[in-house]
Amino acid sequence: MSRSHRDESPDRLHVITGGRSRGADDALDAVTLVVAENAPAPGLQSEHAAILRLCRTPTAVVEVAAHLRLPVTVVRILLTDLIDTGQVTARHPAPAPSQSHPFASPDVLEKVLVALHNL
Repeated sequence: MSRSHRDESPDRLHVITGGRSRGADDALDAVTLVVAENAPAPGLQSEHAAILRLCRTPTAVVEVAAHLRLPVTVVRILLTDLIDTGQVTARHPAPAPSQSHPFASPDVLEKVLVALHNL
């Protein structure tokens, strides 16, 4: 039977984060994609190593938390450690185009259309 993070001992979570409850990168939200830059090195904290193995391909912060069965706040702290040491990179997914933020401005699209007509 697997335990949820709600069943985790606060002492264990305290140890995992090195006693930190803050210090996570504020830019890391639930949908931020994280990618490992290298394989886990010997001597690395087990949670950090698990993150590096899990994030060989872009993985959302919330997915990392679900796989590790840890609260997102704890995972954000661990990810910040890895970002600070250059072991992972994080990026936000590109927003979908909308009327207010299209891929290209109407001016650019008009110039492309004129250029196509001139061909």
